Amino acid sequence: MQYNFDQVVDRSRNNAAKYDERIKKFGTDQVIPLWVADMDFKTAQPIIDALTARAQEGIWGYTSRPDSYFDAICGWQQRRNGWTIDKSLVSWSLGVVPALSALVRLFTPEGGKVLIQTPVYSEFYDVTEAWNRTVVENQLVEKDGRWTIDWEDFEAKLPQVSMFLLCSPHNPLGIVWTREELTRMTDLCRKYNVLLVSDEIHSDLIFHGKKHIPTASLSPEVASQVVTCISGTKTFNLAGLQASTTVFPNKRMKEVYDKFWGAMDIHRNNAFSLTAMQAAFNEGEEWLEQLLVYLDGNFRFVADYCAQYIPRIKPTVPDATYLMWLDCRDLHMSNEELRRFMIEKAGLGLNEGWSFGRSLTGFMRLNAACPRSVLEQAMKQLQAAVDAL
Repeated sequence: MQYNFDQVVDRSRNNAAKYDERIKKFGTDQVIPLWVADMDFKTAQPIIDALTARAQEGIWGYTSRPDSYFDAICGWQQRRNGWTIDKSLVSWSLGVVPALSALVRLFTPEGGKVLIQTPVYSEFYDVTEAWNRTVVENQLVEKDGRWTIDWEDFEAKLPQVSMFLLCSPHNPLGIVWTREELTRMTDLCRKYNVLLVSDEIHSDLIFHGKKHIPTASLSPEVASQVVTCISGTKTFNLAGLQASTTVFPNKRMKEVYDKFWGAMDIHRNNAFSLTAMQAAFNEGEEWLEQLLVYLDGNFRFVADYCAQYIPRIKPTVPDATYLMWLDCRDLHMSNEELRRFMIEKAGLGLNEGWSFGRSLTGFMRLNAACPRSVLEQAMKQLQAAVDAL
């Protein structure tokens, strides 16, 4: 079927955090919310149909997890990425962030250190520091809008840490790591005996002919030192259903992880996440392929608009995710001035760049997963605000 991503969906009664928490985040609800990383699109019709049928059953008791659940997830990875997963090494999780937090807690020493590559998803800081671990930053290097790894610094930091949190593909920069880059990172982690945890939640949202390579698929030797976190929640706009998958390198680590969650009696899908994930991975590809084309059009619109009308703001066109990194340094504002400018003058609710890299100044992140008309209005407001400076 043909999906209409131009349709504006009223989320005012949707209990959507992106909308309902604007006052908490920005001090006003008079901003276009382009922050929280979910989409303003309805999900694939087969998912809606499956959930509707499940809702009409009228009984949603304790839910068992059939073999077909992980069959759907593993089948998707095999079809899309050529990755064959050993189902005996797979665990259900509430979400990728809870999984990352548990992994830091369970597999790093008290007071230990964790390596991250900044700017990066801000929860990488949070899940590390929440457990009294120290963040060690390998800062990515920017030149002419392109960000790359500082390899000398990366290797120098590895002996200090016991875990490396890799964001693949990268949020917020939209980088799809190449086989060569992944191999070099994994080889160095093995050299220094550092556990690599690969957050691959955005791995289905790939553009411009790029190819996502699951880190653990590089070789059996690499897989023995990698934990992978995946989910369909970003891909199919299902974050509110709370389900992800963690793939372990061995049964010992899986048992430690499962015991941790089992002690809190957290080990079951809810009735609707079970249904939604199976429908998504078995029947959602048609919707996803159309979504990717639409999102790329959104990226191009923002990039072209800024180039023509707001050249002082330079967006990165991402090769992955639906998030755009805005270089606003030519506005010559402090982080607080930039935050207030976006809220009070442009009427936009964006994520502050410094939350992804605490030493950064002059960047913002924009969520482009919304109808084109919303982005058109956002760009007009941003242009007017910049022109008034």
